[in-house]
Amino acid sequence: MDTIRQVALNLQEVLLVDAAEVARQTDFERRDSKLSGGRFVQATVLGCLAHPRPTLEELAQTAASRGAPVQPQAIDERFTDSAAECLRGVLDRTIRRVVATQPQAPELIGRFRGVMIQDSTVVTLPDACAGAWPGCGGRTDEGGKAAIKFQVRLDLSDGALTGPHATVGTAADATSDLQATELPPGSLEIADLGYFDLDKFARKDAMGAFWLSRLQEKTARFTEQGQRLDLGRYLGGQGAEVWVVDQPIRMGSRHRLACRLVAFRVPAEQAARRRQRMIEKARDKGRQPAAARLALCDWNIFVTNIPEAMADAAAVSVLARCRWQIECIFKLWKSGGGRLGQSRSRRPARVLCEVLATMIGLVIQHWLLVAAVWRRGDRSLQKAAGAVRAFAASLAAALGDLDGLMGQIRGVVERLSAAARLTKRKSKPNSHQLLTEPTIYGRTLT
Repeated sequence: MDTIRQVALNLQEVLLVDAAEVARQTDFERRDSKLSGGRFVQATVLGCLAHPRPTLEELAQTAASRGAPVQPQAIDERFTDSAAECLRGVLDRTIRRVVATQPQAPELIGRFRGVMIQDSTVVTLPDACAGAWPGCGGRTDEGGKAAIKFQVRLDLSDGALTGPHATVGTAADATSDLQATELPPGSLEIADLGYFDLDKFARKDAMGAFWLSRLQEKTARFTEQGQRLDLGRYLGGQGAEVWVVDQPIRMGSRHRLACRLVAFRVPAEQAARRRQRMIEKARDKGRQPAAARLALCDWNIFVTNIPEAMADAAAVSVLARCRWQIECIFKLWKSGGGRLGQSRSRRPARVLCEVLATMIGLVIQHWLLVAAVWRRGDRSLQKAAGAVRAFAASLAAALGDLDGLMGQIRGVVERLSAAARLTKRKSKPNSHQLLTEPTIYGRTLT
């Protein structure tokens, strides 16, 4: 199916069909009114997309474009726990739909049947939401007493987004439903330490899928001959002229999982900062870090089951850096214009509703970015997202007319295809440059 038509149909199904059905099923819509449950969803989702951190007036203007001219106060009164339950249901239905483009990725990405980047992001909520959405109660970036954690998987090959699955802020990454999702043979998953799981790695091995992760420090390591490997001593014994180590090892006392350990020496200044932080943290607990642990500060250490013939150390270095692409998506959602988690109100129900509505809008934004620029790796998603927001009001007005909606989406695609170009950098190359030529600067980039 043509991607533009697919996006248009998805928009109509989510905002016209699903929104109305979920509003009835959750008892959010109990009587006929000018601002029906479905129109409330449309107004909040498209209003938050067009106007991140919207005013009530801006939401009322969006509602009017959907045939529900109401006063801003009427919008405010609809922000209830039932409205949040409705929006949560619409989000669950939205993420069942996936928009992807024909893969046209750099050659390094094209070696795999998909390169999946997996991570989570936390959005803090007012403390009054802690009953339904408990948080960790720690630092702001981990959530306060109440928080939502969104679990996401992104395929760099075709732009397909799995999730975001909304879970409570206290949910551990290792228990995410995405952990149990099987990936096709030949695909690659790149995830942070929160998802480090030897059982999962073994399952992927058995299915012919690949994985790449930082090394969890406490994981037992062995040589191929079965001898325990003291990694701190081993890497600490490497001469200063050695800046990359690529060594076959086995991981886990029980698993003895065959893989590669690929380590890259970091600049001396960076290693010194790491050691200082480690010493200060240990001092606060009345301890002194072991010399072997301090030696590991000199290195970025990864483990993977990708054969060396398929990805040498330089390629592994670039692939590992690709994990930050999901962080770029989160930055785009939270501080790059999407303003996820920001609200003009302190009312818990309104804040929660706006978080959920904004996330639905950001998924829609991602569909449009996939349709417009994903096949062009030299395009800036942040610049493109700004153009999408500028068209959001037009999408709202055309929502009921498939041909008109496709015309509006085609206008977005044409505008983005001609704009939002990335600037090439010499000293700090962007990910597209590295993926195109991993050894462009004569050595592995760490």
